[in-house]
Amino acid sequence: MAIEVASCARDELVVRAPLAPNRNVHGTAFAGSLFSICVLTGWGAAWLALRRRGLDGAIVVADSRIRYRKAVNGDVVCRCRPDPAVVEQSLAELQAHGRATLRLVCAIDQDDKRAVTFEAEYVVHSTKGPHLRA
Repeated sequence: MAIEVASCARDELVVRAPLAPNRNVHGTAFAGSLFSICVLTGWGAAWLALRRRGLDGAIVVADSRIRYRKAVNGDVVCRCRPDPAVVEQSLAELQAHGRATLRLVCAIDQDDKRAVTFEAEYVVHSTKGPHLRA
């Protein structure tokens, strides 16, 4: 798939993948590649949110929904801009209870129009802390 991080800022993670290895028989991006790129972008955004706060946890995708609105006929660029207030609330739950749910949205645009919208719930289980029992 040749996925790479294009940019990483405090408020946004951008992941890029070239069209060539992700092309379908129609010459556009394969739906499975679009889904995979989105789920990885969201996972990366969740991972970054944890690291920025000095937290550790196992991240899994619990639920997701994807909407394909427009064909992607160029390199795939996926963006995730987590809502800081939602992230803070979720990570406070992680610290208090050892488990949190992060709801994230990832998007892929084509020709300045929304091509793909991916919404997912990532569940984070703490791998250390006072809530864990021996």
